[in-house]
Amino acid sequence: MTNKKFSLREIDRIIEMAWEDRTTFEAIEFQFGIPEKEVIKLMQHELKPSSFRLWRARVQGRKTKHQNLRNFDAGTFKCSRQKIISGNKISKR
Repeated sequence: MTNKKFSLREIDRIIEMAWEDRTTFEAIEFQFGIPEKEVIKLMQHELKPSSFRLWRARVQGRKTKHQNLRNFDAGTFKCSRQKIISGNKISKR
């Protein structure tokens, strides 16, 4: 694995970002300083084998995980029906 030591919180955040469809490997490298291959090694080490296989199948060849393969220039996709969140309001059921 990588020589860099991460806190549990940082590892959790890297895993979360790796699972997100629209977060690129380049964004993870920019924020945490580890390239795609190291992210894959970290995921393999931290996840259960079945979870790792699901993740790998999900991200392999996914255009949104690589900055240079994305088909939009800047920003992120936002659905026109998506609610605008303002402030720290907690929704209640």
